[in-house]
Amino acid sequence: MFSTTNDSKPRLGILHGGGMADVRTLIGKSAGPTPASLLELIESGPDVWRRTTGLVEAAMAARSASADQRLEDIRWHAPIPRPRKNIVCLGLNYASHAAETATKIPTVPIFFTKSPTSVTGPYDPVPWETSATEQVDYEAELGLVIGLGGKNIARAKARDHVFGYTAINDVSARDLQFGHKQWFKGKSLDGFCPMGPVVVTADEFGDPQGKHISLRLNGETRQDATTADMIFPVDVIIEFLSRGMTIEAGDVIATGTPEGVGLGRTPPEYMKDGDVMETEIEGIGVLRNRLERA
Repeated sequence: MFSTTNDSKPRLGILHGGGMADVRTLIGKSAGPTPASLLELIESGPDVWRRTTGLVEAAMAARSASADQRLEDIRWHAPIPRPRKNIVCLGLNYASHAAETATKIPTVPIFFTKSPTSVTGPYDPVPWETSATEQVDYEAELGLVIGLGGKNIARAKARDHVFGYTAINDVSARDLQFGHKQWFKGKSLDGFCPMGPVVVTADEFGDPQGKHISLRLNGETRQDATTADMIFPVDVIIEFLSRGMTIEAGDVIATGTPEGVGLGRTPPEYMKDGDVMETEIEGIGVLRNRLERA
C-alpha cells in the first residue's frame, strides 16, 4: 500500500521495476469494481484475485512506464495498515532463540498476539514512550497472510491457504512482557509492528522454509539465520492454529524470530533513542525503522 504527496489515502499498488503502479488507475473504471486495498482484494476471494491479476498483467504490458509513481516520491504503508484482528505470533519458534533466552524448546507452537494498532509502515519511525517501557528490543520475523480461511486444516493442504508473505519486526517491550507475566501488552505498543514493504504472493515466493532472515542494528548484523531453522514450519503452524479454531482471509501470522535479540546478549542490550533497525527477508525486501523517543 502506498500514498503520494498529493493524496495521503493509502491505495493498492504493484511494485514493478523501479516504480509503483496504482492498481485502480492501471486497470481503469471500464473493468468494473476494483479492490481499493490489499485486504479488500484478499477478502474478495480467489476468483477476484485471478481476475484482478489478469487485468493487471494485461495493463502492465500495455502501459507506459512513465505513468508509474517513482519510489522516491511515495510514502509506503504497511501492506495491511489495520488488520481486522490481532496479529497472531509464534513464540520461541527457533531453537537458537530458545537457547539464548534459557527457555525450554517447546513441543507445541506457542501462540500470542499483537494488537492491530501496533502495525506501522516499513519505513516509519517506531515511537518509544519511555513512560511505558525502558527495554525496547527487536525481532525479525517472516510474516504470512492468510488468503483462504478454514478450520481443522490438514498439514498437507495448509500452504494452499496462504495468500502471501511479508516481513515483520516484532518490536518488544521486555519489561512489560515479563512484568505482566504474559506477552500481549509488551508486544502491542503503538508502532511496535513494522510490516512490509510488500506482500509477495505465495506462488511467487516459493518455499517459505528456505529463506534468509536477518536484522541489522545501526548497520551491525544482529540476527542472521534461515527460515529452515523454524521448529514449527508454516504448514504446521497453520495446522495447529486452525485446530478447532477458524482462521480467516486477511489474518496475519508472524512466525517467530531467530537468535540475536538484545534480550539474549550478556548482559542484555536494549535499544537507544535513534537506533535504526533493518529487517530483511530474502525475496521480500527490507524494513528500515528508527526508534524515536515520543
